[in-house]
Amino acid sequence: MITSLLIANRGEIACRIIRTCRRLGIKTVAVYSDADQNALHVKHADQAVHIGGSRPGDSYLLGDRIIAAAKQCGAQGIHPGFGFLSENADFADAVEQAGLIFVGPRSASMRKMGSKAGAKTLMQAANVPVVPGYEGAEQDLPTLRQHGEKIGFPLMIKAAHGGGGKGMRIVHALADFDAALESCQREAKNAFGRDRVLLERYIETPRHIEIQIFGDQSGKVLHLNERECSVQRRYQKIIEESPSPLLTPELRAQMGAAAVKAGEAIDYLGAGTVEFIMGPDRQFYFMEINTRLQVEHPVTEACLGLDLVEWQLRVASGQRMPWQQNELIGQGHAIEVRIYAEDPENQFLPASGTLSRLRFPNSSYARIDSGVAQGDLVSVFYDPMIAKLIVHAPDRAQAVAKLSDALQSTCIGGIKSNVDFLEVLIRHPDFIQAKIDTGYLDRKLADIYLPAHELPVGALAAACVWELQQLAQQSQSRADLSADPFSPWWQSDGFRIAHQGRRAIAFDYRGQRIDVSAHGHADRYQLDFALHGGQHGLKITDAQTAPCGERLNLKINAHAYIFDVRELQLHSKPGSGQLEVHDATRRYTLTRKPAFEPAIQTEVASDRIKAPMPGRIVAVKVAIDQEISLGQELLVMEAMKMELSLKAPMAGRIAELRVAVGDFVEADAVLLQLS
Repeated sequence: MITSLLIANRGEIACRIIRTCRRLGIKTVAVYSDADQNALHVKHADQAVHIGGSRPGDSYLLGDRIIAAAKQCGAQGIHPGFGFLSENADFADAVEQAGLIFVGPRSASMRKMGSKAGAKTLMQAANVPVVPGYEGAEQDLPTLRQHGEKIGFPLMIKAAHGGGGKGMRIVHALADFDAALESCQREAKNAFGRDRVLLERYIETPRHIEIQIFGDQSGKVLHLNERECSVQRRYQKIIEESPSPLLTPELRAQMGAAAVKAGEAIDYLGAGTVEFIMGPDRQFYFMEINTRLQVEHPVTEACLGLDLVEWQLRVASGQRMPWQQNELIGQGHAIEVRIYAEDPENQFLPASGTLSRLRFPNSSYARIDSGVAQGDLVSVFYDPMIAKLIVHAPDRAQAVAKLSDALQSTCIGGIKSNVDFLEVLIRHPDFIQAKIDTGYLDRKLADIYLPAHELPVGALAAACVWELQQLAQQSQSRADLSADPFSPWWQSDGFRIAHQGRRAIAFDYRGQRIDVSAHGHADRYQLDFALHGGQHGLKITDAQTAPCGERLNLKINAHAYIFDVRELQLHSKPGSGQLEVHDATRRYTLTRKPAFEPAIQTEVASDRIKAPMPGRIVAVKVAIDQEISLGQELLVMEAMKMELSLKAPMAGRIAELRVAVGDFVEADAVLLQLS
């Protein structure tokens, strides 16, 4: 068995591998970039080695430095995780040539699957069903356009050497083909170093089903059942579950057998995933084999009670799998959601910043795989995933209910996240009834997720009561403990002789200032405020906090309510920071404001194009003095593994151009000026 392991990765997968190694008594070595010097995986490993700059190309993609670090620390093997060098056959070869164990498939298997075009040809020969299309080496525009016409529309353009949803475009008409091809090739070149593409028929309303396979050095290949990953946005998976609600036992057996054939065709070793696409007619087609551990592997682990990383290490060490195919029967239902630093209200743009608050549900209730901790920086250089949250229950309905509770207990402050979106999505009837296909969210996102623009009166009341109770606690902590607790002089409600004391409280909600006049103490409050177009007086007759200090039970005009109220920045100064109020359905973020702060009007310059986040300019589509029209594409940015198209907010002329292709820009930097 391997006794020391270098992990050639970062973030949650590095931390997840370290957990298994610690349980098995395996020494771990982490590698880190400039941006990750204080990262969680560095703190958790037994040893850590600095390997370069913040950009992946200056650190995590430098195989020679990683191998040198492994030899320097006496590691016996290297685990690549997923992403970065995990499917790089040259790196796998170099690891073995250095006398180390590569915890992954053989390089020959990777090379066979490294090209989607070659993989389709190989699978056809192995009698695995594939989608009709073009995988040829001729890549000039006329040839590709001709084959596109022959295949018919809609069709899919895919990067031949890609993965993770990058370099993929759906084309619905020949007139759109050239532009889609150009964008796909550019993204493929930036992400994978090669711009070769393949074309294939686009299956309408498809479902994405993948089969986990495992092989050992004796040549034995088994499948570990399926995962459904149909809940996607722009080809990026959001929710994964096992088993698939779509599959019958017969269909599961057919797909499992096809996946085993695919694994045997490439002499597969270790953990891999055979991905299939399934049409409404229940016909399934091979898409690709991911020659690595998948992000969503925890749902398979939950249903089978296995640790796939442990078995990666055992198989890499020469051990054989002890199971037979008929013994691998899943139990219950598992669901995983990916929690990202992104802004659902702004086209899901990735976000970066410091996690001022990070709280997850108790580990006995849900599994959390994360590579960050409270106070950490979500960097612009890497994928914006904050965590994976996984639940397991006897059936799907109970798993969804458990997931809803787990998400409600999740609190993220200091940075935008998709948690609110996930909560809304898993309550939608089409998710509950398992009707979502891979293109569903791109078609119907506006119907599913609407930002919570209107603040409920109860949520405002909960925030006010929370503030009043915090102020009361601060006052009591400053008071002389020998003082009379019933004396009005020790009350925190602004007591005055001859009239009721009042306290002014102010919040900002989505740019709207809300002023509240409050009085009362202990568990009796009166709030007066203007909201929803009128003046309201709200009497709260009971307010009790839970032992955890974040759940508030209110009785408002004889009706009982429960709210979770949380500080989004711990240790914030009194009267500052943000509160998050959760009413068991949605979450609302309120920013504390000084009670007597004058309103400040800000003017937004619409004639300037600014960078929505840090990133690199990959295309400039205009020149100085060029006339432009409303909505015309001006620039293309690449940020956090995503291409962003910046378009004209009005018709006009390019007065000033401040960037060129290849420039790295900071958030809010002015990129060009219009006139």
